Amino acid sequence: MLRAKRLWTIVPAMIAVVVCAAAWAQTKAMDVFEVNRKLGRGVNIIGYDPIWQSRQRGRFQEKHFRLIKEAGFDSVRINLHAFSHMDPDNDYRLRQPWWDTLDWAVKNALDNKLAVILDLHEFHRMGDDPVGQKPLFLAFWRQVSEHFRNAPETVVFEILNEPCRGLDAKAWDRYYREALAIIRRTNPTRAVIVGPPGYNSVDRLRDLTLPEDDRHLIVTVHYYKPMAFTHQGARWTPAYRDKTGVAWPASEADTQAVLADFGKAHGWAKTYNRPIFVGEFGAYDRADMESRVRYTAFVARTAEKFGFSWAYWQFDSDFIVYDIPNDRWVEPIRNALLPPK
Repeated sequence: MLRAKRLWTIVPAMIAVVVCAAAWAQTKAMDVFEVNRKLGRGVNIIGYDPIWQSRQRGRFQEKHFRLIKEAGFDSVRINLHAFSHMDPDNDYRLRQPWWDTLDWAVKNALDNKLAVILDLHEFHRMGDDPVGQKPLFLAFWRQVSEHFRNAPETVVFEILNEPCRGLDAKAWDRYYREALAIIRRTNPTRAVIVGPPGYNSVDRLRDLTLPEDDRHLIVTVHYYKPMAFTHQGARWTPAYRDKTGVAWPASEADTQAVLADFGKAHGWAKTYNRPIFVGEFGAYDRADMESRVRYTAFVARTAEKFGFSWAYWQFDSDFIVYDIPNDRWVEPIRNALLPPK
């Protein structure tokens, strides 16, 4: 009897220790700054790949996940144009072929020890018609948050790429909070990325207000300044489509402008105790390679200096770091992003 009493005295204490240790481990594992650190150096992938119409037509192949990891990247940001894959006659259900492709991409990324960002990239449709597209926006997050509720913590949700136009500061505040509330029903501690209006501009961080009690948020900014350099010759930008020959010599004025912008983001992050993810940056292929290399390297190293994670725009299509037709890295850009050791 004495032995039994002693056992019952010891067991509750042991249970308490185990429970406390488990709770501490879970809290540590879910720390959003640690998740952001794991995003590290990333690259945007498959947003404009025909793989979403047919896996057989895809430019991006399974081997590319391995090549991305071997090159030294830590994460992939998967750009999702999902609205055209929804069934409007069935509560905007995402069709099975789309799920099959997404599951394939997430599995292969995780198998190669790459963190994954699921980025809803429907910023044009949302910016042009926020009210009309809102049912699709919310239906997307209902389905995706449920589907990935048991995914590892290194699968991160990004509510919307570059909110803009009709999604001004006031509207965006309402919309992202509605989506976040849906996500939190099934993913209460998953890291979720949200950025300011105005195309995720650093200059618009002042217009982003976050719920104080949600400490599992990563804040994203995009960086393409100066646009006259980064978007010269880009057909989708009327102001710069006919402009070419703009260099980025990395003069003191050039570098100080980047430092000032990232310093502004760092100051905001320190004030509000939030991690920063530079979700896009790069220079379009029409710029001269030497300038692209200088710019890409300086932006990446500056982001790292301030403790930001980042994702280069992008693996394939344009701004490329990998030449899929010739099956090789664009070595100057890869080395600018990931300097050889």
